[in-house]
Amino acid sequence: MAGGSGTRFWPLSRKKRPKQFLPLSSDVPLIAETAERLPPLARVQDSYVVCGKLHAAAVRKLVPGLPRAHVLVEPVAKNTAPAIGLAAAVIAHSDPTGILAVLPSDHHVGKVPAFRKALAAAAKYARTGALVTLGVKPSRPETGYGYVQLGAPIDGGPGRGVGAFVEKPDAQRAQRYFESGDYVWNAGIFLFRADAILREIRAHLPALADGLDALAPHVGKKSFDRALARIFPKMPSISIDYGVMEKAKNIVVVPAEFGWSDVGSFAALPEVRPADAFGNVLSGLALPLDSRGCVILAGGKRPLAVIGMDEVVAVDAGDAILVCPKSRSQDVRKAVEALQKRGLARFL
Repeated sequence: MAGGSGTRFWPLSRKKRPKQFLPLSSDVPLIAETAERLPPLARVQDSYVVCGKLHAAAVRKLVPGLPRAHVLVEPVAKNTAPAIGLAAAVIAHSDPTGILAVLPSDHHVGKVPAFRKALAAAAKYARTGALVTLGVKPSRPETGYGYVQLGAPIDGGPGRGVGAFVEKPDAQRAQRYFESGDYVWNAGIFLFRADAILREIRAHLPALADGLDALAPHVGKKSFDRALARIFPKMPSISIDYGVMEKAKNIVVVPAEFGWSDVGSFAALPEVRPADAFGNVLSGLALPLDSRGCVILAGGKRPLAVIGMDEVVAVDAGDAILVCPKSRSQDVRKAVEALQKRGLARFL
């Protein structure tokens, strides 16, 4: 899934180059990292990417070997349930029982072998027709993630039943979840057979199922793009979590720990990139002077100096600059909103 806009990483992210196309955790863009960690479990030529119109060319460039027909271009953004339904409908045309591993393209995985092991374990449950989610073992009482409550063990393997999907908790509940050991983070990574997820969409999102049924006869034909442009905008906009996963019965969660981060803001970069001796994450001609715990990203050939300041974000993107406390990095989208209101869309 590569449809996000990534406003929390402005000014590095723009409409034509959102977060998934940025090299945030290494020198490689996040979407390329996502594709590279799949083999040998899945081949690039068997992968699909769902994205928007502005990003199809970048997807093809950054994921070499991806068949042209496997870039599924949404006419409009409609959240994750229609995106996943679209991919499932296309795959079901040729392989109804094919297993989809649904992966956000803008996440970081630090322990790739452990990630592959978790995917392989989840695929075994998915083959039975279950809807499977990977649950990341919490490393802290995080309030910014949803949680999954672990149920009873299944068949002596790593899989567990699901007690409940829980929304982002307050600090007190997050601490309780963390200490209990009965909850995992909801990473938004799912595995299921194409026919299984389409069946659950029919049960819980009939309007979406109707749209996918109308689209199905056009899969693999020249009429597909025209049909998609006509049908997709009429589909409901809803996440797969709300629309299906929180309602379905046959759900399995596989708890795992593989160095996961959703890289949700500039403040998350110390989780995924090495820091200097003072805890500063730096790039380009960054000059931290008597400063600690900062994220300083200097673009282009200009030096960017931060003097006597701790826990700040300073980003120079060449044509725009961001400075804020690291604790306010989630508010970067407010700068995007302000630019829109002032008619300065050229900086977006």
